[in-house]
Amino acid sequence: MRLFGTDGVRGVANGDLTPELVFRLGRAAAHVLSVDGARFLLGRDTRLSGPMLEAALVAAICSTGGTAIRAGIIPTPAAAYLARAVDAFGLAISASHNPVEDNGLKLFGADGFKLPDAVEEAIEATLARTDLRRPTGEGIGTVEEMPDAAERYVEYVADLAVQSAAGLRVVVDCAYGAATSVALPLWEHLGATVITINDTPDGARINVGCGSTSPGVVAQAVLEHGADVGFAHDGDADRVIAVDETGGVVDGDAIMGLCAMHLQGNDRLPGDVVVATVMSNLGLEVALRTRGIRLERTRVGDRYVLARMRELGAALGGEQSGHVIFLDHATTGDGLVTAVQVANVMLHTGRRLSELAAPIGRYPQVLKNVRISGRDGALDHPLVRTAVADAERRLADRGRVLVRPSGTEPVVRVMVEAEDAAEAEALAAELIDVIGRTLGTPRS
Repeated sequence: MRLFGTDGVRGVANGDLTPELVFRLGRAAAHVLSVDGARFLLGRDTRLSGPMLEAALVAAICSTGGTAIRAGIIPTPAAAYLARAVDAFGLAISASHNPVEDNGLKLFGADGFKLPDAVEEAIEATLARTDLRRPTGEGIGTVEEMPDAAERYVEYVADLAVQSAAGLRVVVDCAYGAATSVALPLWEHLGATVITINDTPDGARINVGCGSTSPGVVAQAVLEHGADVGFAHDGDADRVIAVDETGGVVDGDAIMGLCAMHLQGNDRLPGDVVVATVMSNLGLEVALRTRGIRLERTRVGDRYVLARMRELGAALGGEQSGHVIFLDHATTGDGLVTAVQVANVMLHTGRRLSELAAPIGRYPQVLKNVRISGRDGALDHPLVRTAVADAERRLADRGRVLVRPSGTEPVVRVMVEAEDAAEAEALAAELIDVIGRTLGTPRS
């Protein structure tokens, strides 16, 4: 099984993602990327396992003669930005929105972009080698500190604001994660009145009942404080879910939609195209189509969104989960950059977020999992293929069916969108029944 997934390497810290494995990964990465002593900028979120894995990476880099630049607790996109700024490779230690016990590694090139599949495969192929460079004496690598990493990143994001945010009342849910080091100074720098919640760097509570996976928390805070907008980040702040002044959730689809319409109106949406995944709601596609904007879909994973954006020369793309890429400003999904772009639209137009998001409708969506006996060829069974084709025929252009195997576990994910919620539920139930009887046991 391939070690690298669609978003780096992840696992249970000190379980399957051990310090020993991370040490070997660090040595392999240093060897593949540069045999002459590479420079790596290391950032991490607040997880309890972060310092342990960081220590393993620092030792690995130094053991190959490289330089480890420790940036401390910063968002994953900050690691990508700062790596590019100091001409180093980037290493972010985080499991994003995953539970506390998980952790992971994301690698970036010196250009700030995630490493291509071929480079990740070369790193994996190098893991088992025992002949990698081990300098001694003056050849051993060094460690540098970057105490102003958070400040440098805040300055970069703040420069993207089109005007002062004075008069804007903002609530930010930091999810006890990496946003705790940057959210408050960013919005204060922009002149907003800011209320931060879950804003202590607590690696035991990161993502627990808060942040982008629990937007109801920030929605309640927005209403309590009479705020204009709320932003909920995940553990490493590479994504954001917004909340309007009424407490309504504005997800990644709605964010892409309102920003795309604003960019197009200002002649800043190249090709009149937005790139999203197959999981983005049909409501986004319909809303964009009314404005002459095409929605280009890719497989799930921000790396595939980014690759297609670069192929098309697109400026905007992302995922429903709030992982949004503004390619003119960042090389990866960035929750704080996205939040500032949303605020830019609000400030430039003088409109409330609820008004801006209103044109992006949302078709009722049913998403369920079906546990199966194995992933290989799961969707090739004639009964399954017939059931999916029948559901698509019955919906026609009134909805959408997506049935796909998970890339990480033995389940098939069934998604049905339709104008009518009852019809979506009924069709999803039929598909789940067929897949369950044919391939395994249903699990919702």
